[in-house]
Amino acid sequence: MWESIEERVRKCGEYIVETGATVRACAEAFATSKSTVHKDVTERLPALDPDLAERVKHILSVNLSERHLRGGASTKKKYARLHANSTP
Repeated sequence: MWESIEERVRKCGEYIVETGATVRACAEAFATSKSTVHKDVTERLPALDPDLAERVKHILSVNLSERHLRGGASTKKKYARLHANSTP
């Protein structure tokens, strides 16, 4: 694996552990695609740093279990904002 890829993989893993970020947020922070970040942390990271990979896996599983809650809250905010803008 290229050094630049290894460095990105480690930085993404550390970023997710430090911030509790989602794959989408990590991709935005590192200016890469969600697919790249997902491949980095699920396939490449375990080969480089199994301990870090396990911590990242735990955080991503928490994010997955909370995803439906965040989506509902986001939709609620969206419609509250639309309602506020349409009221005279």
